[in-house]
Order: sequence, then C-alpha cells, then structure tokens
Amino acid sequence: MPANRTTGGRPATRPRPVVRSGGPAPRPAGRKSRLGAPAGVGNHPKRIVLSRLLMVAVLVIAGVRLVQVQGVQAAELSAAAERQRATLTTTQALRGQILDRNGTQLAFSVETRLLSIDPKQLKANWDDPKNAAFYKELGHGDTYDAYTQGMADFIHQQVGDQTTTADLLTKIRSAAKPYVELTTQATPVEATAITKRYAEITPIAQQQRVYPDGAVGSNIVGYAQWGVDAKAPVGLAGLENSLDDTLKGTNGVSTVDTANNNNDLQLPGTVRDSTPAVPGSNVQLTIDADVQYQAQQMLDSYQKASGAADASMVVMDAKTGELYAMAVTNGFNPNKFNDVTSNDQLGNAAVSTPFEPGSVGKVVTAAGAIEYGVEQPDSVIDVPASFKLADRTVTDAWAHGDVKMTMAGVIAKSSNIGTLEVAQKIGEDRFVDLLTKFGLGQKTGVGLPGESGGSVPPRSTWSGSTFANLPIGQGLSMTLLQMTGMYQAIANDGVRVPPRIIKSVTKPDGTVVPTPKPDPVPVVSPQTAKTVRDMMRAVMQKDPKDYLQNGTGYPAALAGYQLSGKTGTAQQPDPALGGAYSQTKYWITFAGILPADNPRLVVGIMLDKPTYGLQAGTSAAPLFHQFGTYLVQHFQIPMSATPAPVVQLQLP
Repeated sequence: MPANRTTGGRPATRPRPVVRSGGPAPRPAGRKSRLGAPAGVGNHPKRIVLSRLLMVAVLVIAGVRLVQVQGVQAAELSAAAERQRATLTTTQALRGQILDRNGTQLAFSVETRLLSIDPKQLKANWDDPKNAAFYKELGHGDTYDAYTQGMADFIHQQVGDQTTTADLLTKIRSAAKPYVELTTQATPVEATAITKRYAEITPIAQQQRVYPDGAVGSNIVGYAQWGVDAKAPVGLAGLENSLDDTLKGTNGVSTVDTANNNNDLQLPGTVRDSTPAVPGSNVQLTIDADVQYQAQQMLDSYQKASGAADASMVVMDAKTGELYAMAVTNGFNPNKFNDVTSNDQLGNAAVSTPFEPGSVGKVVTAAGAIEYGVEQPDSVIDVPASFKLADRTVTDAWAHGDVKMTMAGVIAKSSNIGTLEVAQKIGEDRFVDLLTKFGLGQKTGVGLPGESGGSVPPRSTWSGSTFANLPIGQGLSMTLLQMTGMYQAIANDGVRVPPRIIKSVTKPDGTVVPTPKPDPVPVVSPQTAKTVRDMMRAVMQKDPKDYLQNGTGYPAALAGYQLSGKTGTAQQPDPALGGAYSQTKYWITFAGILPADNPRLVVGIMLDKPTYGLQAGTSAAPLFHQFGTYLVQHFQIPMSATPAPVVQLQLP
C-alpha cells in the first residue's frame, strides 16, 4: 500500500515525534496527564483566580449568616429553641378546709392520682409479634388475656373498694377506646406501685375532696368537683360554691425543660421561674358538728314518721345569732355525688324555700300589743265564734261560741279571732313597721347561697282582707331562718341580731380573720320582749285539772325548764284549686326559746305536708321536746330556778 494513502483525509500512519537533545520529548497533543486532566489545564492562572474568588464568596456568605444568627436574630432564635424544649407546669393549690366551731373537719382535700390507660394501643402492642420477647421478659402473663387479667387483679389489690376487678378488666380490654379512666382516687403510693409494674398506665396528679361526716351538713357545706387538668376545682353547691375564691387558693407555676417533646420526661436541674402554689384559706363555721348530726338524725326520723314531704330545723344562739345547726331532709352525701338525682337535693330549704308560717307569726301581734300598750298578758278579750273583716270571715281551729280569753290565752290557745281583734288595735302601719324590724321580706345576709327574702305584700297593694291574713301568719312568706330569727329577737331582749354561719377565715399565713359581727336591729323594748317571753310560756302549759287552760304546744315541755314558744298550722295554696287554700295540705311549724327565764337557744322547726296530726301540738311540738332534751344535755344548760307559773287562758 502506498505510504501516502489517506483514509478520511487523515494520514494512514501517525508520524513519530522527533527527539531533541537537551530535554525530554514533548508530550503529544491530546495525551492526558497522570492527574487525569488535559495537559496544561490544572495550573491555568484563570482557573486559580476563579477558585479563589469562589472561596472568598463562600466565606463572606458564611460570615454574614454568622452575624445574622449570633447578632441580629440571636434573641429570636434563642426564644424559639427555648419554646421547643421548655414546658410550663402547674402545681395545684391545696383547697382550704371547712371546719365546725370546735375545729372538726367538715371538708378537706387529699392528694390523689387519676390512673388512665390506652386500651387500643395496649391491644395493638400485643398483636405486634415484635413485642413478644418484651412482654415475655416482663413476666406478667404470656398472653394478652393473662396479662390484662393480672393487671386488673393487681390494680384492685392496690386500690381496694374504689372499683371492682370486673370493672377494671372491662375497661382495660375495651380495645376500641384510646382512653379510659381506671380510678380517680388512688393514693400516690398506690399509683407508684401500679405504674412501676405496668408502664402502660398513666398517673395524673389531682386532689380528692373528702367529707368525713358524709351527708351531715351537706346542705351547708355543699360540694366541690376537682378537675384533672391542674386547674382550680369548682364549688358546685353550698359554701363550697359561694366561698370558692376563698377556698381554692392560687396554683403554682414553673418552667422545666423536657426531652423529645415528651412533657412527662423532665430534665433534671432545669426547673426555673418557679412560683409556689398558695393553699386556700380555711373557713371555720359557727356550726356544731355534733348538734348538726343530732338535728339531722332526729329530723329525718320525724319526717318519715309524720309522712311529711320535707322538713327543716334551725338552732340559733339566742344572744349572738350564730347558727349551731341547720338541718334539712332529702339531702345528699357529697362523697357519693354521682348518686344525686335532683338539683333539689343540692339546695338548702331552710334559707331558700319560703312558706307561710301560720300561727308562729302571731308573735308580731303579741309583741305589738305589749309594745304599744294595747293589751297586757292578763287583759280579757271577748272572742266571738267568728270574725268578719272586709269580705273575709275568720274562725278558730276549734268550734266555740262567744268566749272570754286573756291575751296570754289568745296566744297560748292560738285564737285567730282574738289575734285579729288585737291586731286591729295595733293598726296596719305599726304592724307593717314591726314586720320590717323583725326582718321579714328581706334576706338575713347569713352568707349562704340561694337565700330567699320571703315575701310581704307592699302596703300599697293591700286589699280590705289583707289585714285579715297577715296577723295570723297567712298571706306572707318567710324562710325557716327568718322565722327563727324573729324569736331570737324576743329571746335577746328585743334586739334582733342577723344570723351568721361563718365564724372566721384563716389565711395561708395563719392570720385569723373573724367575721364582722352584724349590726343589731332593735325591734321592741327589753321589757316588752321579757313580757312576751313570759306570756308565751303558756303555750307549753298543761293543767291536769282543766283542759281549757292547756296551751297548743304542751307536748314540747321539758321537765325542769321554763320554755317559751309558739305552734303554727298554715294552709298551703293549692294550684289544683286555682291558688285557693287547701283543706288537707299544711305547713306545720314550731318556734321555741330554751330556757325562757335565761334564753340560751332558739329552735325553729318546719314540716311540709305531714299526713298525720294537722295540729301543731301533735306534730312539731313533740320533735322540739325530743331535740330539746338533747340540747340541754349537750350544752349543759342548768334547770330553771322555778317552774313556769300556770296562768288563766280562758275564763269560765
């Protein structure tokens, strides 16, 4: 083949390079260097300059960002990081105690734990084969059924009667639910033992309100419901509700770092900005827990025996107006709040439910008669068979012709006719003034929630027959507390002291703040009050030789003690009769001063619609006798120096 033949315009053979003396042979064009780059590129001056400029640019950007992070945005970024790891925790304040006058606890709080579980996750964990070895190592059961049975058994063993094993097992195995509460009252020790053995159970700190005497005084103390979210509990009824701000205290707060977004995993030594919880104040009542207990027991028994729909009793100090007891029936046990079926159970009828007092209200007429010099206890009053006033004809509870009674007899035998005759002499305006001084138609300000002021018809609305009702205790309404307060004024030499039930408040620092004494209200003169007390001793009078000299309340008498008081029987308006007074439904009342010659206590009683003994002397008076027997023993009240004299009530 010719040496100069070409293929595709290229020489057929590549010429050899010429070797020159004095140096290495030149590298053929296109041959790569040992570094893999084309010959002459790696050390090119332009590329070196470009690389250096690029490095400078990167350093400048990094410097600017560093200045921005550490300077301009330092505070903002630090706060963001803090928010990611810091958690605000709350410490519940211990709710204050409610105590009786002697320091007996009526309500207090204890630290407890709510235990919950995620049954859905528990079942999912057992269904995952990867967890088989883990559960086997725990040694609490080789199967889901055995494990959950053991869990229920162990929890019940720890918490006792708070729940049953069967109930626990049902909750633990409710695999469709992501959250169930197993118990809300585990102690910290019990909760620790349970959660140490079963990590699936979550404890939540809370506090449990305890009422050691159960239903005793629940109408006064009420009920508080504790939450589980570290917020202050809410008082739902009674003083727990009205004094909620005083009792609940102030929760504590602090900041703590947590790991991996797990608020329960707190990092040691990171607590800061801590404000301790301030416990609530303690509230001491004027109530005597023993007297309250006896009042409730006797009242409950008497309500059932009489067939009454409801009943109330109030015990008041004759001089200070302090309440020793305020009992109602049909109440509730705050330790078993879930058993409450009606809001009526949470109320306090003695302050919230007014009624017409009937003849107990005749104390106003008796006081007015003496105060204004209209009559004296031995004044003789002609009492006809009936009395007509405007369009109203009034009769007495027993049939009689024209009789003569003393003023004491009108009150002791509870004559409606005689009372109205005396009231006419007092006059409407003076009578209304006495109603106001006795505190009727206005709240007492005792400090209990839901108090009613009762009702007195405004003078401008009176009809011709209004004054035929009011003096005999009909046509106006009052609470049992107001009714008892009327007799407290007579017992306290004519000065009414508004009742109170809160004795003092003890602050967290130990400072005791007594409740200010209420301003006394003069009603009648001391001499009038004493004369009325003496006159009303005849209500409990029983003359074995002449039944005409018997008072309506003689079953209330206590051997060795002079007593003053009054019985009452008031017809109830009946909606079925268009609001007319019923002939079968009554409020039965009794008010008593013990003892009459040296007043120490005042007791008010109300029975709502008893089914037997419509006359007060055969229904409420025996309860006063029963309870009065206890009171003189409890308070060690000395016997009267002399028995009450027997006075003439009705003339032959």
